[in-house]
Amino acid sequence: MAAANYLQAEDQFLCSICLDVFTDPVTTSCGHNFCKTCITEHWDRSDRCQCPMCKKEFNTRPELHVNTFISEMVAQFRQSAQQKARSSSSSSSSEQQVFKPGEVPCDVCTETKLKALKSCLVCLTSYCETHLEPHLTASSLKRHQLIDPVENLEDRMCPKHDKPLELFCKTDQTCVCMLCTVSDHKMHDVVPLKEAYEGKKAALDVQIQQMIQKRRQKIQEIKHSVNLSEKEADREIVEGVQVFTALMESAERGLNKLMDTVKEKQKTTEKQAEGFIKDLEQEISELKKRITLMERLSHSEDHLDLLQSFPSLKVAPQAKDWTNVSIRPSSHEGTVVKAVVQLEETFSKEMKKQIEAELKRVQKYAVDVTLDPDTAHPELILSDDGKQVSHGNVKKNLPNNKERFSYCNCVLGKQSFSSGRFYFEVQVKGKTEWDLGVARESINRKGDITLSPVDGFWIIWLTNGNEYEALDDPSVLLSLKSQPQKVGVFVDYEEGLVSFYDVDAAALIYSFTGCSFNGKIYPYFSPDCNYGGTNSAPLVISTPVKVLRLPKIKRIRGTKENVSCR
Repeated sequence: MAAANYLQAEDQFLCSICLDVFTDPVTTSCGHNFCKTCITEHWDRSDRCQCPMCKKEFNTRPELHVNTFISEMVAQFRQSAQQKARSSSSSSSSEQQVFKPGEVPCDVCTETKLKALKSCLVCLTSYCETHLEPHLTASSLKRHQLIDPVENLEDRMCPKHDKPLELFCKTDQTCVCMLCTVSDHKMHDVVPLKEAYEGKKAALDVQIQQMIQKRRQKIQEIKHSVNLSEKEADREIVEGVQVFTALMESAERGLNKLMDTVKEKQKTTEKQAEGFIKDLEQEISELKKRITLMERLSHSEDHLDLLQSFPSLKVAPQAKDWTNVSIRPSSHEGTVVKAVVQLEETFSKEMKKQIEAELKRVQKYAVDVTLDPDTAHPELILSDDGKQVSHGNVKKNLPNNKERFSYCNCVLGKQSFSSGRFYFEVQVKGKTEWDLGVARESINRKGDITLSPVDGFWIIWLTNGNEYEALDDPSVLLSLKSQPQKVGVFVDYEEGLVSFYDVDAAALIYSFTGCSFNGKIYPYFSPDCNYGGTNSAPLVISTPVKVLRLPKIKRIRGTKENVSCR
């Protein structure tokens, strides 16, 4: 066959359904040719029996017979094409690259496998430069979709119908072939692969842009937080300078006052000593005069004159008795102590002022905390609004779910925290024993509980009516000036800080520092047993609402043990 007629003949031997060279060509009554399998499957999945080319409808499906003439022509065409391909391959193989491991080989090359230049998604075949030529020149093959060479093109075939995966089922989010649309995916929302790709690409682009925008916003939030932190640091430095300057000035004034007091006392002592010395020196002068007179009279032989003058030589009776007169060093005992006490009072006033300011700052992080009934020990009574808890003497029949404390009289808040800062207040007025603080989500809730940071608890408690203790590692006995009536709990998650305040006295009770929370933490409450009514007052979150009751816990240096309540 002449080269000039080669491409023209090729177009005549292509099935209009599969766009490939005929296989078992058959002719319809309207004169159009198709692969027998192609036209049969087309009519199987179509509601009407018509010609795909001219759309002529048939009342009954025509009986199909192989067109022997076309079949022979196709055989000749295939043989000629193979001979041309072998000839072209042998002449150009030296110019083209032989495929190497890791590269995609040409599927048509029979002897020396050349490197594939493109893969056809319609033919599901990879072609070298020579065998790709028909796809670049034949008008019918130009419609095929070519991509950079890929392996495993069979993965692009429908495993059920052995047809190309040309469509995308949006209902099932999977790639399908044409036959799938009339079987498993009938009535589904099906679109071409390109449309599905463009839709998903657009959605992904939007999603990525949204993620970029969120991260840009997060960058701005972080920068804003840094700016706020810087301003807060500057403010604290200014306040710190003011406070310490005032304290240093107060200490300096105290020191100057101490020095003035000591010097004044010393001056008084010196003045008194000077007076005594002056009087003594005057008396010495008088006595010396008498000695001189006695010396003069002692040389006289007029004894009468001596005896008559003797009375004037005697010491005057009004002369001062210096026996018990003395000057002791000035006593400064208590002066330094008094100055230090005054300085301590100044420090205490300044400390109270600073804690009041600190308390106001942490109160800005106040959150609404309510009690979680699913965690409450069965002997605890919670108010309807979840704000109060106390001990009841009867153990209720409640589900022993994994969140519930089954042995110790405790309850957690519903709200969990895994970042940031939060603050809540609890009224403890009228109670002789209680526990307050925060706890990890992972704490032990079944059996004995050890209240310590190692076991996930940051707790302070009151026991025996007036003994306060921070259950740190080791525990710390607390000496408080007054018994708190309302306790504030502040947590800075990132800082690893848990602080407790006496709200009414504006005093810091205790701070846990360097805490490692590792996940969610919850507010923790235990009002203890009522002890026959002596400890029946409830723990009340924020404001009193309704009196409730809670079970008793025996305390043994940081451990809790459930005991029967009196």
